[in-house]
Formats: sequence, structure tokens, C-alpha cells
Amino acid sequence: MCLAAAQRTVAPDFVVHSCHCYFLLAGSSELPILFHVEQVRDGRSFATRTVQARQRGRCIFTTTISFVRLDPATVSPDTHVRHSSELPRAGPDNAPLKPPPDDYTDEPEVVSQGPFQGTKIEMVNEDSPNPCDKKTRQWIRARGKITGGMAAHLEALAYVSDSYFIGTITRIHKLWRFPFRAEEFEDLSPRLQEKVRALHEWEGMGSDPREMIGRPEIGMMVSLDHTIYFHNPGKVRADEWMLSEMDSPWAGDERAVVTQKIFSKDGTLLATCVQEVGSPFNELLAFNWYFQRANYHIRALSALRNPIPARATNQRSKPVSPSCSMSPVFVPWNLCNYARIWFEIMYQLCMCFF
Repeated sequence: MCLAAAQRTVAPDFVVHSCHCYFLLAGSSELPILFHVEQVRDGRSFATRTVQARQRGRCIFTTTISFVRLDPATVSPDTHVRHSSELPRAGPDNAPLKPPPDDYTDEPEVVSQGPFQGTKIEMVNEDSPNPCDKKTRQWIRARGKITGGMAAHLEALAYVSDSYFIGTITRIHKLWRFPFRAEEFEDLSPRLQEKVRALHEWEGMGSDPREMIGRPEIGMMVSLDHTIYFHNPGKVRADEWMLSEMDSPWAGDERAVVTQKIFSKDGTLLATCVQEVGSPFNELLAFNWYFQRANYHIRALSALRNPIPARATNQRSKPVSPSCSMSPVFVPWNLCNYARIWFEIMYQLCMCFF
């Protein structure tokens, strides 16, 4: 939505080529969001915008977006240095990966409600002792057809680039991520067991969740920042199959970096993304942030079916509200309240997942 607001403030011949985002505070799905766009620079070849998403006068999300002017007359293979990653290969013949058929319907019911459709996540080099060697691959596309031209397709690509990004760490390290222990799987109802098993397998973690008994459990993780580099904006078709390949070059100090390449079905590298994830020292803030974000995404999916026009302000050099301080929405009074809030949030997360 920040990208959509920024794109409305540049000339039609400028397209986004990079987007650097920071998640600052938990947002509320019950309140409207004001998108404040500042014109940082308008040059002949590049334009820069900063966008703040605000609620109650506080900045909850900020991004710096850079646009480049498309001039077909200057695009010549003879005068530009060019290279690009190729579509991954697999199989005995080492052939480029092929997208699923257009009539693909093999998604489990538990993941079939969102605006994007995806295949089962494939783990590459799953048995490697080095997590840096492991990769995840998945074909994704928007459901239905996207109208609105190139800008709408780029906005959809930005949205889907955050899907399953943070979960890459749990997959390459084979960490248990559900809000109950793996040993408690047998205690779930048959219906819930079926949903957990389907989601566990679809995310590339294996067919039997009981195999995770004894594996480390992941704590609360949040996105710290998110960067997208758009390489071929004119070739982005988010309603056609795109391949997402993710890996992680580093993790430590309660943080991890995940990289992602997004290819079109014909092998064009559309975008490269980088995200840093972490575990905040204040666990209560993390619980609250994660619950609010899950709730926000659920409502965002509903909003896609009944879109509300975004409200954007286009102002040059206007002072930005300094109220970007970290403060939890609630503060428990004692250990009993801590436990109560913990179980309430875990219950709500179960409702979000199942």
C-alpha cells in the first residue's frame, strides 16, 4: 500500500526499481492508516520518495522508494553491461524448472483462502549439514486476473515477496514453529491434526509432524526490515506463475538474513529481495506485534475483495512526526497476567492458523 501511494506521485514514465522498508510498531486493523508521501527528489533519471504509514499520529512503518525513468531509446544491449541469474535447474537432465499447469488445484484447504496461490514448498539440499547450502523453492501467482497495468502487478509482487520469507529460517534449521509442542500433536482433535499435518507437509517440513519431536522450537520472530530490487518491471505478471527461491547466508545474535530471487515462468529474473528477521528482547512486545500483524493480514485479505481507495498525501519537505517510539500496547501487572496473556495470544494464533 505504501508503494501504491508513492507510485501516484511520480510521472507515468517512472517505475520503481528499489524499495527499502522498516517495520517500527504494531499496527491496528481497527484504525485507518494514513500514508504520508514525501517528495525527496525529482531528477531527470531518478525520483525518490519516502512513505510513512501512520496510525494515531505514530509512524508504524516507513519505506524509501526509488524510481527510474524508462527511456526505450537508451536501452541497447550493445551499450550496457548485462548479466542475470538463470532459472534454477533440476532433474536428471538438469533442465530449467517448469511451472505448474494453469489449472493447478492441488493446494490443501488450509492455505487456499488467500489472494495468492502457491505450490508445495520444495527443500533443496535438505540433508546438508550446512544451513547455508539449503534453499526453498515455490511457484506462486495471484488468483484471478490483475487489472490496473504495470503498477498493479508491481504492487502485487511487493505483497507476495513477504510471503513465507520469515519462515525460511525455521525450514533450513528444521525448527518446530506451531504454538504447541510437537509431543502434544497426538492430543489434538483429528480435524486439527489433519490441518497441522497438511500445513506441515505443504511448507516442506515432512509428512509427519511427530518426526519433529525433540527438535528445537522457534521463539517469536518478527521482520525487522525488507528490501526489494525490481529488475524487470515491465515483465512482471503477478497473475502468472513466478518462482520464488529463498536461502539464508547468515544467522546469529538473535537475527538472521534471508535472500529471495523471484523469476517469471520464462526464466526472467524479476526481483531480488532481502529481509532481516529477529527476536525482540521484549517478548511481550513481540507477542503483541505478531498477533496484531496476523490480524492485520487477515483483514487485508478481506480488503482485497472490497478495496478501499488509499489516502495519500503528496508534500515536499514537510516535517515528519517524531512519534516513532517503541511502546507495547499492553503491560501485564504480574506473572499471572503474563501467563494469561500468553495463553490468550497462543489461542488467537491458533485461530489465525486454523
